[in-house]
Amino acid sequence: MRRGLAIALGLVLALPALPAGACAIDPYMNTVFPDSLTLDMTGKSQIYRVWFDHPSDLYDHRILGREAEPDRLFVQFAPDSNDCGSAVAAGEGHVFEDTAPRLADLDGDGENEVIVVRSSITRGAQLAVYGIKGGSFGLIAATDYIGQPNRWLAPAGIADFDGDGQVEIAYVDRPHLLGDLVYVRLEGRTLREIARMPGVTNHRIGDSFISGGARNCGQGSELVLASKDWTRLLVVTWDKRPVAQDAGAFSKAALQAAMDCR
Repeated sequence: MRRGLAIALGLVLALPALPAGACAIDPYMNTVFPDSLTLDMTGKSQIYRVWFDHPSDLYDHRILGREAEPDRLFVQFAPDSNDCGSAVAAGEGHVFEDTAPRLADLDGDGENEVIVVRSSITRGAQLAVYGIKGGSFGLIAATDYIGQPNRWLAPAGIADFDGDGQVEIAYVDRPHLLGDLVYVRLEGRTLREIARMPGVTNHRIGDSFISGGARNCGQGSELVLASKDWTRLLVVTWDKRPVAQDAGAFSKAALQAAMDCR
């Protein structure tokens, strides 16, 4: 029996003009995906925290090693008990095939956007951005689907990687097959690809986590990834384009040291 099939309800949420009634129980406490909670640490955005819930077995891919994927994105707009959270559905035939939603101000307007991997059961994964536009919260932009089911992408980091003052999202397109590092930028309601580099990965099939990520060791934002065959540790910098620098043999200890700028 299928649990929590994705539906098309709640794709756009009008922001409440007044606080709702106080929550008897923190809505996050009920999620079956507790590790997906992401908090806004700046205190500047209306979006306070986000997480996944509502497991669905609609998509039997199990790339993250779990039997069910969430089909709801929960959003809270205030750091108090008066906001009980609002749920946005992944949409009919979709799930959120991701470890956790990410918060970042992609367009410099002072408000966070929510960045997730959204997967279609027929067309595979896409990178999707949700946020507040025109007083409502909903889907703003998304990349094209990979194009067939059981094909995935793994977010790698969000930062100003090329030093131009604008924020980019980096992800690995099909980390188990293709291994392309892709950079996209939010422009209005479009995610525009600005660069692509082959030969990397950041995820093994069945892992519940994504390896590596963005760091800044004082010389600008960089990415720490693995070579496609998992033998080498790579630090990807930017010199008019992404450039991979070999940082030695790959190991969990070496990866952690690189992320810690050691």
